[in-house]
Amino acid sequence: MTAELLIEQFLNGLQFGFMLFLMSAGLTLIFGVMGLINLAHGSLYMIGAFSAAATFAFFNSFWLSLLASFSCAAIVGIIVEKTIIRKLYNRDHLDQVLVTFALILFFSELVRWIFGAFPLYLDVPELLNGSIEIFSGIYYSKYRLFIIFVGLIIAIFLFFLIGKTNLGIQIRAGQHDREMISALGVDISKLYTLLFGVGAALAGLAGALIGTIQSVEVGMGEPILILAFVIIVIGGIGSIKGAFIASLLVGVVDTLGRFLIPWVLQTVTNPSDAMSIGSAIGSMLIYILMAIILILKPTGLYGKQLS
Repeated sequence: MTAELLIEQFLNGLQFGFMLFLMSAGLTLIFGVMGLINLAHGSLYMIGAFSAAATFAFFNSFWLSLLASFSCAAIVGIIVEKTIIRKLYNRDHLDQVLVTFALILFFSELVRWIFGAFPLYLDVPELLNGSIEIFSGIYYSKYRLFIIFVGLIIAIFLFFLIGKTNLGIQIRAGQHDREMISALGVDISKLYTLLFGVGAALAGLAGALIGTIQSVEVGMGEPILILAFVIIVIGGIGSIKGAFIASLLVGVVDTLGRFLIPWVLQTVTNPSDAMSIGSAIGSMLIYILMAIILILKPTGLYGKQLS
């Protein structure tokens, strides 16, 4: 193994982590502020990816595809919140799980009916195609660096929004006492709709960004949704800072684990067995990480104890 290859895999982990942050940031706000378990968040990720792929097929513009991804996901999210999700805020978590799981099935069949069962693809724009030298003799994909850049910019924006604006004050207050901020004149329904729309837009953007790395297909949101819930648990419910740190941890641990463990096992077994066993162990590392963090800090890295 060379140092260049190790650095490349570390950067792949960061890229994966920033993509996971786009997925989990909106989900942690929805869960932390609204108290809503939204299993359909992965469907919004899928809708963003398919919207981007369809737009690219018609207009052959990657940038227009990105615009379509978060716009369509936000519009669908707002419609779903106003018509269905709003009725679940005062219901128990079992009802929320059942209804949002039904939404997964509905959106999966709807997307299959509109786009068909075959996967779609997005092309990397010419500006971001190829590699660039980031260190002496170390080259890395321009597009993956672009994903890291987009994730970093959105993270800075969210930290500023939550920590420095009046809307952020309302969001943070809503996490602790929604009745009080309603009594102070804040329209909690509009706040919830805005949060749900922002979360849906971020999920849709994540789907579009990953659509050039892997195929866009029905059901692509569910594996990412599982990782997003793992990130929320590790980072702490309702914490954007926790979601950011946990996303990078999960991305790097998952990527390096799948890369390093098979390489280590090759010294004690044949390459084919090392690859299969190593991949299985590598996929378990993020859950081992979650278990360790919860043992040491049951509320997550930046979660607060709920009374």
